[in-house]
Amino acid sequence: MTHVLDPLAWRHSGARHPAEEDPEQVRAMPVVLRVERDTPPGRTPLLEAAAAAAVAVCLDPRAEPGGEWHEPVLAWTSGRIRKIARRARGAHWRAVQDLPGITVEVAGAQARALLPGLVSATPREVSRLQISGSELPADQPGPPPAGVPVLWLNPTVPMTAGKAAAQVGHASMLLAARLHEIGAGQALADWAETGFRCAVRTPSPAEWGRLYSADNPGLAWTEHQVVAVHDAGFTEVAPNTVTVLGQWPAAAVAGTR
Repeated sequence: MTHVLDPLAWRHSGARHPAEEDPEQVRAMPVVLRVERDTPPGRTPLLEAAAAAAVAVCLDPRAEPGGEWHEPVLAWTSGRIRKIARRARGAHWRAVQDLPGITVEVAGAQARALLPGLVSATPREVSRLQISGSELPADQPGPPPAGVPVLWLNPTVPMTAGKAAAQVGHASMLLAARLHEIGAGQALADWAETGFRCAVRTPSPAEWGRLYSADNPGLAWTEHQVVAVHDAGFTEVAPNTVTVLGQWPAAAVAGTR
């Protein structure tokens, strides 16, 4: 049977999905960010929680062939891997815990990635949540810890926290898909043991340019072990903008800010 990561392999070339979608068949993964009014989370920990939660849903045993999540996750990864980030607090946050998905906490910040499904059939507990208003002030997370994947945000492309949460979720999934594609099952298993821990950082423009070249927009895996997220351009950024570079930890990178 098809693994849910198999359909993601074509994205490593930087290609965009060739098929047009019936609006009634558009699927998305809701990513719910916990943003309490009086105790908002740090921006970076929240993005790291969102990235880990997204890939955790895809690699949960329930998403494996024969599992109860397999068909909805495979149907989603076989198209455009849309994510819709929403914010929740209080009772609304507690309500989404009853929906199928996985919650991840990083340094007190919490995000829950839900089982993907048809946008037209979004549960009320999710549809009533706000998409806007998830912006959080920039923070200074320091250098990324050693030995974890780093998700590098494009330093020239401003994004709200909600938009960035969706983009780093794409990056963590593409890293997992690349490891699956090259048969690095032990690396995936070891990553799962950490709860899919990752670091989100913004590189200097010079460092970004070293990792990614517009003349070679595909995967720079051999030299830097990098995958690129090309956004479809539905919100905030222009179509085919590279928003995030996901880097596996074997290559050391400097120049964070």
